[in-house]
Amino acid sequence: MNPGPPPDKNGPEEEAHVLDGTYDRIKAVEEAHKALLSRKRITMRLQIYVSFLLVFLFAAGIAVALITTSSQVARKLRFLEITNEFTFEIIQARRFEKNFFLYGTNLQDALDNVSKARETLRRNEKELKKILGDTYRAITTDTQKYQKLLEKLSLIQESDVFTPDQFRIKKQAELGLRKYGAEMVTKAQDLIRRERAAVSKILSLSRTMHVYSLVILLIFLILNASFLGSRILGNTRRFSRYAQRIASGDFTPITPAKRYQDEFTDMAIALNQMILELENREAVLVQSHKMRAVGTLTAGVAHELNNPLNNITITAHMLLEDYESLEDDERKDMIQDMINESGRSKKIISNLLDFARESSSQMESLDLTELLQETIALASNQIKLSGIKIEFQATDNLPRVHGDIQQLEQVFLNLILNAVDASSKGDRIQVIVLPADDPNYVAVKVIDSGSGIPEHILPSIFDPFFTTKGKGKGTGLGLSVSQGIVAKHGGRISVSSKEGQGTTFTVTLPITTIPASHPPTGR
Repeated sequence: MNPGPPPDKNGPEEEAHVLDGTYDRIKAVEEAHKALLSRKRITMRLQIYVSFLLVFLFAAGIAVALITTSSQVARKLRFLEITNEFTFEIIQARRFEKNFFLYGTNLQDALDNVSKARETLRRNEKELKKILGDTYRAITTDTQKYQKLLEKLSLIQESDVFTPDQFRIKKQAELGLRKYGAEMVTKAQDLIRRERAAVSKILSLSRTMHVYSLVILLIFLILNASFLGSRILGNTRRFSRYAQRIASGDFTPITPAKRYQDEFTDMAIALNQMILELENREAVLVQSHKMRAVGTLTAGVAHELNNPLNNITITAHMLLEDYESLEDDERKDMIQDMINESGRSKKIISNLLDFARESSSQMESLDLTELLQETIALASNQIKLSGIKIEFQATDNLPRVHGDIQQLEQVFLNLILNAVDASSKGDRIQVIVLPADDPNYVAVKVIDSGSGIPEHILPSIFDPFFTTKGKGKGTGLGLSVSQGIVAKHGGRISVSSKEGQGTTFTVTLPITTIPASHPPTGR
């Protein structure tokens, strides 16, 4: 008794692969999230605050420097005011001294001026000592001596008797007055000239500081704006590249690009969640489109199964009716025929189930010639029912490509079935595998001789839900899904068509330098 075909042992394994693939995707996203969140957090807000604080501190430093300069000028001007006051009193005293020697006038006015000069020194002693140091003591001493000489002369003038000693004292006093008076005036004028020069220098420096501080502040503001702009625009451009990468079908999780985290880290985490959701949705979309292709293939499979089933039925009836009259060898031959036809049926069903089964993406080294032969075999029943001929041409010794066998088979099956739908009975479809213009790529062309695609529609045929088929005959997702799969494999899909002359779809895929561990033998 024939126990029948063995159970499909690949089912649980394929389900395990699907679960493993889903788990791997989730784990990759979780690891990316962990890496993103494990860094120190330096927010953009903090960077903006710090940059503006630095600008404020720099501006405050400039303000402090200018205030200090203004204070120095104020102190210098105050010192000049004191020095001018002192000099004025000494010059007045010397004028009265001169009048005394020329005209014998009273010295009391000179003494009053000297007293006022000494009072000026005493009143500003603390301030002048800080500025003049030893010079202050020298001026004070000279002023005191000058006053004493004036007092001595005043006493001689008031005396009724003028003795030779008084005459000698008067001469000595005269010399001392001229000496100390000249020294005091000279020192005071030197101080005035020196302080005026210092004030002029400080004012010049202040003007220079104003100009340079404005220039430096402007440069600092430009650098600050450039820093913040580069931080914000750099992140924006980086996330724009992420979006373009995701749009092209690359769902690799976003990993840290900097040594710290900020507000853009939250965006990266959100994009990773979106990538995971997009992968899941894409898997559902690809599988649903695959199921639709299975539905299209079912009619051809049913027709193909009808022949072996009829043969099995006829052979079984003959064996039942003529069992007694048949020789043992004839009975064995008939049973073997039924076993062969059953195996043929099993192979047809197995091919369809292998194509329809959901599995995780598994990249491997593939021979495009063998892959396309299997795809054509899968669609052969549908092609026969449509009354269309298909020709397959392949250049010898083509390089292998790196890809997922089920996804690429789905792409080529979709293109072949679209070519069948676009063709009429008796038309011909060509499937050609050849080196692409770029030596790093291999090209697959699916050519039909149907009615072609209008030129104004060509730019839209890869858009989701766009279809040229009648109502209820297409979802408009086949070419969109195929384009996504090809893009994920690093390839391109293009179309050229002219109305009335047919359509050519070209898929280019990058070759692989990874050697195959063993030649692929189907699934």
